[in-house]
Amino acid sequence: MPLYEHVYLARQDLGAQQVEDLTKQFQGVIEQMGGKVAKVEYWGVKTLSFRINKNRKAHFTLLNLDAPPAAVAEIERQQRINEDVLRYMTVRVEELEEGPSAMMRKVDRDRERDERGGGRFGDREDRGGRFGDRPRRDRDDDRRPRGDSE
Repeated sequence: MPLYEHVYLARQDLGAQQVEDLTKQFQGVIEQMGGKVAKVEYWGVKTLSFRINKNRKAHFTLLNLDAPPAAVAEIERQQRINEDVLRYMTVRVEELEEGPSAMMRKVDRDRERDERGGGRFGDREDRGGRFGDRPRRDRDDDRRPRGDSE
């Protein structure tokens, strides 16, 4: 059977449980039609590049499928009908990716960077205040009064 990667976007106002129920519904359709779902990844709520049906964010979910083309056509038909699904995309692949997808690796990499304290500008060291670690001078030291001239 052919292999597919299928990603769908669900409305932002759905709860995580409702998105999980949608995913189970699509898995059931695939399995009823003789296919199998190799992997399911929930990528979370992400900001969209542009508004889709007045939504600025969406729940992203990836399904790795080993299914006949008729099963993929059926879940795409059901997603077109479902008002909770904003967009979907199915891509036929030669082999399914083992381990976490690129999106999940990015999330892990970002989480590690935040734990290290890298922040927005990478892994810079703490450089101290505005002038570095120079010793502080008292104003009276090494200064002559203004009125004296020698």
